Amino acid sequence: MFHIHLCIYVYISATCFYSCPCILLIRFLNTGHIPQMFLPSLLSLQKIVKAGDKDLDGQLDFEEFVHYLRDHEKKLRLVFKSLDKKNDGRIDSQEIMQSLRDLGVNITEEQAEKILKSMDKNGTMTIDWNEWRDYHLLHPADNIPEIILYWKHSTILDVGESLMVPDEFTAEEKKTGMWWRHLVAGGGAGAVSRTCTAPLDRLKVLMQVHASKSNSMRIAGGFVQMIREGGVRSLWRGNGINVIKIAPESAIKFMAYEQIKRVIGSNQETLGITERLVAGSLAGAIAQSSIYPMEVLKTRLALGKTGQYSGILDCARHIFQKEGVAAFYKGYIPNMLGIIPYAGIDLAVYETLKNSWLQRFATDSADPGVFVLLACGTTSSTCGQLASYPLALIRTRMQAQATLEGGPQMNMTSLFRHIIRTEGAMGLYRGLAPNFMKVIPSVSISYVVYEYLKITLGVQSK
Repeated sequence: MFHIHLCIYVYISATCFYSCPCILLIRFLNTGHIPQMFLPSLLSLQKIVKAGDKDLDGQLDFEEFVHYLRDHEKKLRLVFKSLDKKNDGRIDSQEIMQSLRDLGVNITEEQAEKILKSMDKNGTMTIDWNEWRDYHLLHPADNIPEIILYWKHSTILDVGESLMVPDEFTAEEKKTGMWWRHLVAGGGAGAVSRTCTAPLDRLKVLMQVHASKSNSMRIAGGFVQMIREGGVRSLWRGNGINVIKIAPESAIKFMAYEQIKRVIGSNQETLGITERLVAGSLAGAIAQSSIYPMEVLKTRLALGKTGQYSGILDCARHIFQKEGVAAFYKGYIPNMLGIIPYAGIDLAVYETLKNSWLQRFATDSADPGVFVLLACGTTSSTCGQLASYPLALIRTRMQAQATLEGGPQMNMTSLFRHIIRTEGAMGLYRGLAPNFMKVIPSVSISYVVYEYLKITLGVQSK
């Protein structure tokens, strides 16, 4: 802890960055006599160390502290500008009320004035940049609601695959029930986008299972083959179960995520990137485990021939009678393993792109805009899919093994070796082209439908 105190003292002395109260705080730290008025800032020190500790050694050295301060001050300035609706360099009670109202939080003018008084030093009942900075400088950025809401990773939008890191909702959204409206809007958007791109999804499954060096299935040829076999309607075979599983998966994932946040001891509305990765991966694993039989049904229906099954229940009955309960969990292990690289890369790339945009282009607003968020989310999800695709392919092959007459029943390791030996490394990426082809239309359709459903359900946009 002394190392942290020394860094703060040196930096303050060298740059005169802090106000006088903060210098007094350092003196109190050195003497060991700490007045009650400074306890909130002291409690924030642990969060500052956690936010700025880039090398994860449990300490904050000078360079890390300077980097944290510069990055944090820039975020504070962006948020200040976004709150300053009149662009006069000051924030008054009406602007605070309006900003909170945009976030779905309604407060009285008296409450807004109490917020002002906590930061107002000169009694003007307005906050200028210096007062705003001095008040928030020793508080980590994730305590600022505006930054949280501007930069939420909008995983409620369907970008072609089931994302593993859920969105987080503010305390007000949970209290008012706004969170379930977001989930309903996201689920409806996902159902529409998946239905529109279902032919590409079925083609991906067929290419994953049937394409090989000797049977080179192309995109155009695959569509022709599906239409010849079962007509245009067959392009949507298996889409019903794919849409049905959206609701339970989203609900279980959200509930599990909230419980895991409590278990890991975080009382913050927004987790750090490592905590979010762990909580999101575990929540994704729980949700996938709960609905995994639906994944098997989706694959079997997509591979089925015309007239083979009369519906979802008939398909489930055939699998149960011929293969038993265990068949509903074929490919479960590679599916669970795929969560780790998918969620990790998706989240890491998103955070990197978001921060890069902030450093280079953010000047007048903390809001990057919907197109930047969608671009970051689409790119990060695509990178995550690329990394986890071989495991997804092996999962699909294992789910489909019983449908291949005369084919060997192999476990995950044996199937992986078989594909490498017979098809080469590229065999692990069969069906990748139609999988990526559906990403952009999925995002576009999902966003349009999501915005329309938000208006219909009375969800306030930020």
